[in-house]
Amino acid sequence: MRILISPAKKMKVDEDSLDFISLPVFLKESNEIKEWLQSLHFAEAKKIWGCNDSIAGLNFDRVQNMNLTERLTPAILSYEGIQYQYMAPTVFEEKMLSYVQQNLRILSGFYGVLKPMDGVTPYRLEMQAKTNIDGKVGLYEFWGSKLYDEVVEESHIMINLASKEYSKCIEKYLQPHDQYITCIFGELSDGKVIQKGTYAKMARGEMVRFMAEENVTEPEEMKSFNRLGYSYVKELSKETEYVFIKEK
Repeated sequence: MRILISPAKKMKVDEDSLDFISLPVFLKESNEIKEWLQSLHFAEAKKIWGCNDSIAGLNFDRVQNMNLTERLTPAILSYEGIQYQYMAPTVFEEKMLSYVQQNLRILSGFYGVLKPMDGVTPYRLEMQAKTNIDGKVGLYEFWGSKLYDEVVEESHIMINLASKEYSKCIEKYLQPHDQYITCIFGELSDGKVIQKGTYAKMARGEMVRFMAEENVTEPEEMKSFNRLGYSYVKELSKETEYVFIKEK
């Protein structure tokens, strides 16, 4: 089984908590992206990143001095977004780290696919960024089917906890025999399920933590998730979509 999540924009360096144990599988491709980013002028890079001067300046300096094999942080500790805060990997027990290393995969515009303990360096590059690398327009075209090919495994079961920006990289290449389940975390409003970004990110992080704590091996086991006020609603769910509703 594969659990798919998005990265986060904000990243940190942490060489003390845990050692990384491997390098990303698509390091060659990441080097291509790095070299393309290094060729950009500041204004061009800022436009790609869609941020203010301060953030662009930080990331422009990062790119110019980027080293993909030194001073690396395990990916699961490097990202600082809401989902990762609620996942709280810094306090994972050893068995939980082992579980996510085997089952969890982080989709990334820069690195492609990451295992939790892959060593990474801070970067800024969203999957929908308007790049032009080696004649490939945009990162969806650059990566093609590589991300799907990397995450699919023998069971062909994929649990989608990623945002639409990242899940698109996988969904385009799904095969009839794949079991692909998207988790929806929302509230009921006039009979409709409404997802709120921040709360959904919190719940996605909690779901990863729940799965690691409970050693979930089958999708059916996810239905007992009942954290942050969410619970599974059978009537609103279907085979490819598990809906969890937050109590008001």
